[in-house]
Amino acid sequence: MNGTPWPPGTRYGPSLRPQSLMFGFLGRCVLGRDICVFSGSIIDVFARQGVSEQATRSTLTRMANRQLLRRQRKGRRMYFGLTPRSREILDNGKERIWKTGAVNKSWDGTWTILGFSLPESWQRQRHNLRSKLAWAGFGPVLSGLWIAPGEVDVQEIVTGLGLEAHIKVFRAQADPGMNIEEMIKDAYNLEELAARYRAFHDEWARLASPPSPGEPEDPLVLQLRLETQWLGIIRTDPRLPVRHLPGDWPAGPAQQVFRQVHARVSGPAREMANRMLDTVPDETAV
Repeated sequence: MNGTPWPPGTRYGPSLRPQSLMFGFLGRCVLGRDICVFSGSIIDVFARQGVSEQATRSTLTRMANRQLLRRQRKGRRMYFGLTPRSREILDNGKERIWKTGAVNKSWDGTWTILGFSLPESWQRQRHNLRSKLAWAGFGPVLSGLWIAPGEVDVQEIVTGLGLEAHIKVFRAQADPGMNIEEMIKDAYNLEELAARYRAFHDEWARLASPPSPGEPEDPLVLQLRLETQWLGIIRTDPRLPVRHLPGDWPAGPAQQVFRQVHARVSGPAREMANRMLDTVPDETAV
C-alpha cells in the first residue's frame, strides 16, 4: 500500500460528517493509549479523508467546547485527548461493534414496554421523547406505547427529559398467539435499515480481499471510514431478534464484510498512524 489518498465521495463512498470521523479516529488511534495527539497530526489525517483544515479545526473546537475533547499544551503546540464523556462514548461504540454485534441471536423473548401520556401542548417534549426512544431501539406499536427487545434502561432518558410523572415502563413477554413478525414490521422501518446494510455490503465487499497489484490504497483512510460507516449503521439498529426478521436479513453478510476488511487493513492502518501522529502522554491518565 503506497498511501495515496482518495477523496471521499469517490472511491471510498459518500462523504461523512467530520465529527463522526473524529470519533472514528479517536476510537482507533487514541482510546486505551493514554495519549494526546497534536492538532497538526489530526489535520494531516483528515486531509487524507478530504476534510479541509478549517473543518477539522472547527470540529476540534466544537468537541472541546462540548467536553468531548480536552486540550493539553506542550510548548507552542496544542494536543487533544479524551475526556471521561468521550471515553464512555467510545467504549460503548467498541462494545457495540465487537461484543454486541449486528445480529441478535440470543434474545430471551423479553420486551421493554414504555407507555406515555403527555398534554397536547407539549409538542417539543413529545418530539424529544420520541427521538430518544428511537435512538434507544424503541418502535411505536400504538399511540403512546413503544417497545424494544430485551431489557432497556430508560431511566436516563426519562429523568433527563423531566417526564417521570408521565411515563410508565414494564418488562413483559408476548402472548403465544401474538404475531411478532407483523408487530415488528409495524413498529420499525425494516426496509430502510436493510437498505443501509445492503449498501454497506455492496460498497465494501470488493475490499474484503487484497487489492490487485499496483492498485493504490490508503489503509488509514479505509480504516477510519470503514469503522465510522459501520458504527453509524449499527448504532441505529434496534437489534431485533433475528428469528423474527426476514430470512434474507442483510446484517449478517454486512457484518462479515466489515470484519474481513477490518482484518485486512487494521495492521497497515496502525503502522501508518504510528508514523504520522505526534503524541504526548495524557497528563490526566492515572
